[in-house]
Order: sequence, then C-alpha cells, then structure tokens
Amino acid sequence: MMIVMKQGASEEDVAHVVDRVESIGLSAHVSRGEVLTVIGAIGSKEGRVAELGLEGSPGVDQVLPIMKPYKLASRQFKEGRDSVIEVDGRMVGGGNFGLIAGPCTVENRDQMLESARDVAAAGATMLRGGAYKPRTSPYSFQGLGREGLRLLVEAREETGLPVVTELLDLRDLDDVAEVADVIQIGARNMQNYSLLTEVGRAGKPVLLKRGLSATVEELLMASEYVLKEGNDDVMLCERGIRTFENAYRFTLDLLAVPALKESTHLPVIVDPSHAPGRRDWVEPMALAAVAAGADGIIIEVHNDPEHAICDAAQQVESGTFDELAAKIEAVAEVAGKTVSRA
Repeated sequence: MMIVMKQGASEEDVAHVVDRVESIGLSAHVSRGEVLTVIGAIGSKEGRVAELGLEGSPGVDQVLPIMKPYKLASRQFKEGRDSVIEVDGRMVGGGNFGLIAGPCTVENRDQMLESARDVAAAGATMLRGGAYKPRTSPYSFQGLGREGLRLLVEAREETGLPVVTELLDLRDLDDVAEVADVIQIGARNMQNYSLLTEVGRAGKPVLLKRGLSATVEELLMASEYVLKEGNDDVMLCERGIRTFENAYRFTLDLLAVPALKESTHLPVIVDPSHAPGRRDWVEPMALAAVAAGADGIIIEVHNDPEHAICDAAQQVESGTFDELAAKIEAVAEVAGKTVSRA
C-alpha cells in the first residue's frame, strides 16, 4: 500500500503514519519528493492497512494500493518521478547520463592505471574494474582479490573517478564495501537473495545486472531485496540474455529499456560489451542503448585489449575510447540526457 501525504504535511504527521504502519508488523518506507511525501507500507499483510483508517489522519491525502508485486521499485511508488542517484557528485537518472568504463578485470598496476587515465580523459562518469571475477571455468583467472581492490583505490586517487566493482561472496562484503563507490551484483548473482539483502544494508549504491535467463519482472523483484533494506540507490542493468540465437554470445534486449522505464523509477543502465562478445559490435550497441532511453552504459575498456586476461575480444582499446565517448555524448544529447561529471 502507498500512503500519499498532503502537500505541507509535517514531520510529526509522517512519523505518526510510520508508527501506525509499523504497529501492525509492516515496514514503512518514506520517499520524500519536492512537493509530496509518500510512505510505502510493505509486507505480507498489506491488506491490514485498511484497518488503520489512515485516510482521516492528519496530513494524509489518500491511501492507494500498489498493484505490482515489486512495491518499492514500482514507478507508482514515486508517483511517476525518476530516481536520481548521486555517486560522489555524479548523477545518474532523471536526465543525467552515466558513462561507466574500465577494464573487465584488474590485471596489474600499469594496466589499471593506464586504462583509468584514458577513460577519465575521455570524460567517463565512473571507473569500472573487477577485483573478483565469476568465471565459467574454475581454472580461469578469478581476479586479484584484495590486491585488485588496492589498485582500484590507487586509480580512483589518481583520476578522481568513483569506482564500480563486483561483489561475488558475502565473505568479501566488508572489503568491497570499503573500496567501492558502487557495488555491482553480476548476472549470476541476481537471484542470490541473501547477498542482495546484505548489500542493501551496506549503505552503498548498487548496480544490479539482469540474470542470463531472467525476465524483466524477476529483475525488478530482485531489486526489491535491496530496496526493502532501506537502500534506495539501485541501478538496473541489461547485459544480454540467453535465447535460441547463437550468432553472438547473448541477445542484448534493448526493449527491456523502455519496458523498465515504464515500470520503475530506478535508473536503467545497459552493458553493450557482454552480449556482442566482439569489440566492433560494441559501438553500435552502445549507441542504440543510449537512443533507446538508457540512463547510462557500462562498457569494458582496456589499454591493451588483445592481451587482456579475460574478455579480450570485446574490450575497447582505451586509447581510442574518446572517439566512442564523444559519439555516446552526442546521442545522449539528442535523447535529452547530459553525461554527468563532477
């Protein structure tokens, strides 16, 4: 259920409603807009909200059901407004476009710093890099772990770019949260609900990638696990799904962008690197994602991609990334968005 407060409702009015909602065993999630405040009553017994008679309470305008199974992620919960997420002065959502770039994985100091310098010079919003890597084969490179995190810190200190890095295991949560400005949850962990719950409590923005065979609704329901812990800063990421097509690695579902934008207030990011699996197809997919209405892209960029440890074929060379970044910015402007920088 959603309790919409009147314009000018006091903090005491809001607190009173929160207390009433929590008194019947539901969670109260308060969302403050520029004009109105909305309180979401979330839990398995939402029907009991009607028993509270809140319509007549001070400051309450109306009580409405949220029809979608994903309550806090629903666009209805924000009354049609887009969420804007701030990461160290950079904004994503609501007309602010996030250009996230960097190597698939942190390999060594020279590789990480050179790639970081190049994407920063090209005007990136944030720096990506994996210290922990989920690999199909247990014998493949799994990442540098804590040493990779240390190199990400060094790259941030030199470039000023906020860091986006992936968390795979709850045992690494404290280490990753100490370094990451945005915690990425990869496709293979989209439905790792205990991991999502703990990340929701970590107090860091989250980039949640769609699972390899997940529906749009399943992605939204996964985001609810983070949101219900009081973390409103969630970005959703389309990165390609498995279909019957085998001409490329995955099917990049760009229709998910308008579908998600219609259903949720959360920013929608697209990963144009993983689905093609080859760098010459990354640019058209990146530009198409921007034109489709994405709030940002996360793209793999490497200083020497031909010798990259993983995903060598799909990583864009960092020395030429400025050309692609300029095209992305031009299309974003046509789409009514501005690349966000500090």
